[in-house]
Amino acid sequence: MLFGNEILQIIGGTEWIWIILFVVVLLFGAKKIPEIAKALGRARGEFEKGKQEIEKEIKEAEKEAKEATQPVSKKEDTEREKLVKAATALGISTYGKSDEQLREEIRTALLKK
Repeated sequence: MLFGNEILQIIGGTEWIWIILFVVVLLFGAKKIPEIAKALGRARGEFEKGKQEIEKEIKEAEKEAKEATQPVSKKEDTEREKLVKAATALGISTYGKSDEQLREEIRTALLKK
C-alpha cells in the first residue's frame, strides 16, 4: 500500500499540472477561469513593461556615466581638427599654438587674400 510521500514521488510533472488545474476549477469555478487568466495576462504585461523601463533607465545611466568619464569631448576634438586643417591649408604652422592663436592667424591669413 502506498502512503503520502510515496504517492507524491510517483506523480510526474504533467500530472501535477492536471491536479493544479482541477483544484483551480474546484476553487473558482469554470466561469471564473477566463477572468483569472485575463488578470494574470495583464499582470505579466505590466511586469514586462516595468522590466523594460528599468532596463532603459540602466542603459541611460551607463551611457551618462560613460560620457562623464571621457576626458575630452568629441566636439572639442572636431573643432581642433577643423582649425588644424584650415591652418595647414593656409600654410600656417600649428605646432604649440592654442585654438585662439590658430583662429587669429587664420583670420589674418584670410584677410590678406
